Amino acid sequence: MELKRAYKFRLYPTITQEKELDTHRWRSKNLWNTLLDFAIKRYNETGKFPTKSQLQSETKKTGMYSQSAQDVSHRLHKALLRCFIMRKRGKKAGFPRFKNIDRAKSIYYPQSGFSIVGKKVKITPFGEISMVIHRPIEGTMKTLSLKRESSGKWFAVFTVEQETKPFISNGKGQIGIDLGLKTFATLSNGTKIGNPRHLAKWEKILAKRQRNISRKKKGSKSRFLAKRKVANVYEKIQNSRADFLHKTSIQLVNSYSLIGIERLQSQEMAEHAYGKQINDAGWNRFANMMVYKAENAGCQVVFVDAKDTTKTCHVCGTKKNMSLYERTYVCDKCNSVTDRDINAAQNILHRATTVGQTGSHAWGDTNE
Repeated sequence: MELKRAYKFRLYPTITQEKELDTHRWRSKNLWNTLLDFAIKRYNETGKFPTKSQLQSETKKTGMYSQSAQDVSHRLHKALLRCFIMRKRGKKAGFPRFKNIDRAKSIYYPQSGFSIVGKKVKITPFGEISMVIHRPIEGTMKTLSLKRESSGKWFAVFTVEQETKPFISNGKGQIGIDLGLKTFATLSNGTKIGNPRHLAKWEKILAKRQRNISRKKKGSKSRFLAKRKVANVYEKIQNSRADFLHKTSIQLVNSYSLIGIERLQSQEMAEHAYGKQINDAGWNRFANMMVYKAENAGCQVVFVDAKDTTKTCHVCGTKKNMSLYERTYVCDKCNSVTDRDINAAQNILHRATTVGQTGSHAWGDTNE
């Protein structure tokens, strides 16, 4: 069995190369819009969307690398198909939208057209671009995405395949983790990891810079610079969040041989309440970080159903309803008194160590 991993490196293109990269982003955006217009017209005429091969046949003579152009048609076909399937199931699904240049952020190489040469990456048709390789790439390279962040920085994201290694436990203890907002994570041994609230630290500065955008004339250079300043703030927030999640996850997998964690539907939860705080906490990303780091640390990450972990006494199993504001679990049957989150974490550990539940399982979208 092979595993997929992603490696993200900062690119430093020359002025000429950066102009060429932006030109290809523009072509990618135009191709998407052209294909989407073609698909809509075909549907209006025939009542059916064009097939994958029909869309791909429209990607010739775009000025882009052939496989990159074909990937645009494949992504559009996938988006149309997903929209159709979701609506057929009675679920909400947004129809693919026409893009402006701000939404065209990447150029994708699905198979070939790139190679690493020393400290540079050679890409068709841009030539050799300087790249900071801050860690060695392990595995067989499969794909490359050239991504431009809103701050103007360019990155290369390589997807590689790695062979799985036999699992060898590190022989350390077991722990259950309850994720939350007041406290980012509560461990079954009583340890609590505080919530850094990355977004809250920058909210005032962010609001000020966003107001500054609205005062600028649309299309002006000053508005462009104001938007760049906002993008820089968001980049700092993302970097600080990633740093916290990386450090926390690596510390946990190196300290325990088994970690039980609740499987939360964070996206659905965010749509109902506390969306900003849930997204800022980064629960999904944290869980995925632990999964791929655990494999090399001799640790198992086990996901369990989170239902009633807060309402159930970890000592005798009695259930009781609790309001969100009750922070201590007092059992009416065995009279045990436990912190609400610690009680939930101990229930999660118990479920994770139940026979038949052990094993590592990926959760959510991979973010690295």
